[in-house]
Amino acid sequence: MRLPLQCLLLGSLLLSLNAVAAKPADNAATADASVITEHQVKINGDTVRYRAVAGETQLSDDKEQPWAGIYSVSYFRTDIRPSEYRPVTFVFNGGPGSASVWLHLGLYGPKRIEVPGDAKDDGAAPFRLIDNTHSMLDVSDLVFIDPVGTGYSRAMGEYQGKDFWGVKEDARVLAEFVRVWLNEHDRWNSPKYLAGESYGTARAAALVNQLQGGWTDIAVNGVMLISSILDFSHARYQPGNHQPYIGYLPTMAATAFYHGKVSAADNAMGLEAFVEASRQFALNDYALALLAGSRLDPKQYQAVRKQLARFTGLDEAYLDRVNLRVSGPRFSKQLLRAQDLTVGRLDSRYTGKDYDAGGEYADNDPSGYGIDAAYTAAINHYLRGELGVTTSRRFNVLSGDVYSNWNWEMDNGQPKYVNVAPYLGKAQRENSDFRIFVANGYFDLATPFFATENTIADNGIDAKRVEMQYYPSGHMMYVEPQSLAKLADDLRRFYQSAEE
Repeated sequence: MRLPLQCLLLGSLLLSLNAVAAKPADNAATADASVITEHQVKINGDTVRYRAVAGETQLSDDKEQPWAGIYSVSYFRTDIRPSEYRPVTFVFNGGPGSASVWLHLGLYGPKRIEVPGDAKDDGAAPFRLIDNTHSMLDVSDLVFIDPVGTGYSRAMGEYQGKDFWGVKEDARVLAEFVRVWLNEHDRWNSPKYLAGESYGTARAAALVNQLQGGWTDIAVNGVMLISSILDFSHARYQPGNHQPYIGYLPTMAATAFYHGKVSAADNAMGLEAFVEASRQFALNDYALALLAGSRLDPKQYQAVRKQLARFTGLDEAYLDRVNLRVSGPRFSKQLLRAQDLTVGRLDSRYTGKDYDAGGEYADNDPSGYGIDAAYTAAINHYLRGELGVTTSRRFNVLSGDVYSNWNWEMDNGQPKYVNVAPYLGKAQRENSDFRIFVANGYFDLATPFFATENTIADNGIDAKRVEMQYYPSGHMMYVEPQSLAKLADDLRRFYQSAEE
């Protein structure tokens, strides 16, 4: 049921008393009005009634001038007595340059877009937007945040998008949004969680540091990192940097296993055992071989090359030509070259056909164009239909402008290899309740799970307060039904374990 706008002024859930402009310009000084709607959904077998608040929160700079308009959708459970102890989770995606649509309509929110779970293309509309029986709304109120330049969020007043596009800049504005949201909804004493995917995991770490790094401390109970990347040295292929070759190898092994490019004996081991064998090879013989470089003994070289062929499914002649160093993009093109297919980056279960089957790199990511049409249609249909949003502005699902103009420089002088993982170690040391959940897809060639394991093993992070889970899917592991069900159960236990 949609409530009339006049009723908003009487409710405690109003996002901003100044949200009165119906159709402001892109850099207007006033925010879009909020819309409140009432709904219900069955989650985990129980009927959950909830209120949705969709609208723009106007933030001001230190001179009380318009700074940014952050668009969000907040969900509040209404069929239980309100309690200050009910958790609230702030959810965002990554990119940088992505709106929160993926986690919103794929995992956490009360509605879910249904896409093929068997790595097939999503085709064209109509798509099915269904009740999400796995939503986290039964255990936590939810706030889906679109950073500036994504969704409907924007710079305001004299500010431009580039003023917000950077590791530090992004964390600073989102921290202010969290503070304002807690004020407006009287939730300062609620348990607070952050959930991010992909670059959103780096955003979560930077945001934790921004929130609880000073005397005006907003303590965070935990972060949920979906397809994590915190230390970007693990993802930047550059001469002399061995980290990506080591970190990506077990994902390549999982991919080769999935596509039937391993021996019968290795196939009989099963996915997890084969992946574990590749971990041990990557961490020991392969890492030592890369470090040795031209000093590697010819017999050792041959032994490593043979094992590398075993785990990647690539022939030894090719591995010779690339000097035992297979990048993710090259692997995506090479593994199924004989079949004129390329495998996906976000999810290597997907395959696609390129214009030039003999080329060096893929035309596009089949696991990206395999789901993007469904999510784009779903978020626009959902916001304008069920939630009653009326703005005429374009909803930016993924902005190339944000990504290409992103400022990677950090306070510790790391313009090339950003590493926000130490922020999580610091958060643990300074907050005894701070916990970390990490979800990993075996077939994720964008943020590989072994690189995440290597990051967590370093950077001053206490592994005893980190829960690592794995799923037979890719970057958006929730598109696969069994992975979605397991991930939802794992997240629900993560919330509930804080109460024990």
